[in-house]
Amino acid sequence: MSKTERQKMQDGDWYRCQDSELGALQHKARVAVHQHNTAAPDPGAQLSPPLASLFAAHGENCLIEAPFHCAYGINIRLGRNVYMNAGCTILDTAPVSIGDGTMLGPYVQIYCAQHHKDKDLRAKGLEIAHPVTLGANVWIGGGAIILPGVTIGDGAIVGAGAVVTKDVAAGETVTGNPARSRQR
Repeated sequence: MSKTERQKMQDGDWYRCQDSELGALQHKARVAVHQHNTAAPDPGAQLSPPLASLFAAHGENCLIEAPFHCAYGINIRLGRNVYMNAGCTILDTAPVSIGDGTMLGPYVQIYCAQHHKDKDLRAKGLEIAHPVTLGANVWIGGGAIILPGVTIGDGAIVGAGAVVTKDVAAGETVTGNPARSRQR
């Protein structure tokens, strides 16, 4: 029996992103995100109910400022005390794990999808997904972009506007495009 496109995506295989099952999951995420983004802020509230029911897992005391966007939501796992400032985007075609106490500045973007390099296959919607992991107590500066397959270690800092193309070691500070190590 052949795999569904969702199974291929979850297994890290090449899959066709223009698929009815994936489209239905994306629609569910758009509805939850819209509800989150248009709800009145609730002082002292934890993760908004629409996102809490969409995400794979979340710890206590998480706050995601509106607007927020994600592709599916079902692949996002948040630790405790995670904070995301306004405008963050997570294209979670693969697992995205964000550790305890991690903070994302405004307009941080996390991408898991990598489209096919062959133009004909790309036109057919072929892509592959690579997980992204942010350790505990990571700080991601505003406007940073985290590319597919990247792991950022505990306590690391990513400077504002950085484009992270490779793993970042625990405690390391990276800045620039592409992001490079910088002495603290």
